[in-house]
Amino acid sequence: MTLDEYILQHTEPEPDYLYRLWRATHIHTIHGRMASGHLQGRLLKMLVKMIRPQNILEIGTFSGYSAISMAEGLDEGGRLYTFEINDEMEDFTRPWIEGSSVGDKINFIIGDALQEAPKLGITFDMAFMDGDKRTYRDCYEMVMSILKPGGFILADNTLWDGHVIDHAYDKDRQTQGIETFNDYIARDTRVEQVILPLRDGLTLIRKK
Repeated sequence: MTLDEYILQHTEPEPDYLYRLWRATHIHTIHGRMASGHLQGRLLKMLVKMIRPQNILEIGTFSGYSAISMAEGLDEGGRLYTFEINDEMEDFTRPWIEGSSVGDKINFIIGDALQEAPKLGITFDMAFMDGDKRTYRDCYEMVMSILKPGGFILADNTLWDGHVIDHAYDKDRQTQGIETFNDYIARDTRVEQVILPLRDGLTLIRKK
């Protein structure tokens, strides 16, 4: 048994619906590994239970795994607004979201969150950033502008397969975007932050 297997055996079981979504994502999409998966999905649900947000913003829906996981943790009346910029994902993702037990808590929107999220006129309690890594800093500033004081941002992929410390990737734009973002928030006195070495790196950020 590997340590990863041990961890999953001692974590809340993955719901059957999400396992089927994870499997379908790997079968029917090119980048199946982008789906959050069992461990991160259960963490996202737990964090929502702890933070108890009324409104969550997600940037980067992909196949809907993380959106459903977070919506599972919402209190009655809570809403999750999730943006996916790639309209080719809609035919796959929308039926999975709408067919889930929490589909009525999720607004799935095709569009650019950077432009469209502020137009919702909502002050968010929590945000999950998992979109284009090249625009992470701009995305962060947009989220900060519509996040309440004391609100939380979760930024995914902030270790980027270790590329952030591998000079072979110094000219890779995705890696540059993550490095710029990580350096920026490390100096940002408006927030407190900690990087969790979970999966591909998950940064928890609290707006002061």
